[in-house]
Amino acid sequence: MLGINLDTVRFATPEYLWLLIAPGALLVGWFWQLAARRRDSRRFRQHRRLPVRERFPVFGSLVFWLCLILASACLILSLSRPTAAAALVRTAGVDLVILQDGSASMRTADVGAGNRWQRSMRFLRVLGESLAWKDDRMAMALFAHIAAPQVRLTKDPNTFFFFLDHLAQEPPFRLEDDTTWDTNIELGIAWGMRLIEKDTELYGKSPNAKAFVLVTDGQAWSGEVARALKTARTNDVPVFVVGVGTTVGGFIPEPERKPNDTSPREPPIRAALDRSGLMLIANAGGGEYMEMDREGDREISNRIIDAARKRAGSRGLEVANEELYWRFLLAAAAFMGLGLLFLQEKAELWLQAAGAAVALTLVWTLTR
Repeated sequence: MLGINLDTVRFATPEYLWLLIAPGALLVGWFWQLAARRRDSRRFRQHRRLPVRERFPVFGSLVFWLCLILASACLILSLSRPTAAAALVRTAGVDLVILQDGSASMRTADVGAGNRWQRSMRFLRVLGESLAWKDDRMAMALFAHIAAPQVRLTKDPNTFFFFLDHLAQEPPFRLEDDTTWDTNIELGIAWGMRLIEKDTELYGKSPNAKAFVLVTDGQAWSGEVARALKTARTNDVPVFVVGVGTTVGGFIPEPERKPNDTSPREPPIRAALDRSGLMLIANAGGGEYMEMDREGDREISNRIIDAARKRAGSRGLEVANEELYWRFLLAAAAFMGLGLLFLQEKAELWLQAAGAAVALTLVWTLTR
């Protein structure tokens, strides 16, 4: 926040402002009492003769009463719900581009409930729920030997979750297709860059921080990944890699055979998580490697979003209305606390306690 424009102060409930007559009248009475006290002090000095100079406090217990009057005025102002225009520095959001592996190895069931694909979908749902979605956006592309964009960069969470609902059980790449039996990470990253470039072409350059979230097991990946990573780094788009699966691995399900297919079956293929290879990709991509089930989904999601948000730029100044009532409540509490330091009689202490009770009642009324 850069500052509040006092010329724009308005009151949402101005009907309470007439109550300021009471503390105004009490303040006039307070000054009258102060003048009387000073007059009495001068009279005492003139008529009393003591061996030492007698000192009279300037305000005495009147400080307590002044604090009580000012606190009541602040409470009345808070009841009037003041607002003012404030200049805010608005931080840009993040653009997360999900690059989801949909190759045959993602159907391996070595992650507890379901297979690697289904586990990835549960993680992506948590990632989507962790995003603020105010200025943040998300896109999604699937890849195996080929790549297929699913969601363009959007601020609408319903669009993203709609695709998750329809992709929850299995990827769109069929086991019967030869192109499914490959993990072309290079093409996945290239399509992620195309999604960002297309958004820039349509809507102009966004101040949002860009980041790729590569969700894969890294099994038998192909392509010139170094070339794709260099392009991402050149465009200041880090690659965060989220591994799914286990290093022990499991067998990839066999595709259904055609009725007239009598050829001998090939031995089943075992798929294992390529942890070391994925770490190299994350390091070369300027991101970080994380792994499902070694860390919680929420923790991974927050780490990715926080790391991307630190790189976000600014959307410039934004003028917004800010509630000021809480400032007056704090001022009232400060005045009442200051008045406690000048209490001299029990009656004043009871008055202070009663004032605190009234203040708490007003706070409770305002926050309901």
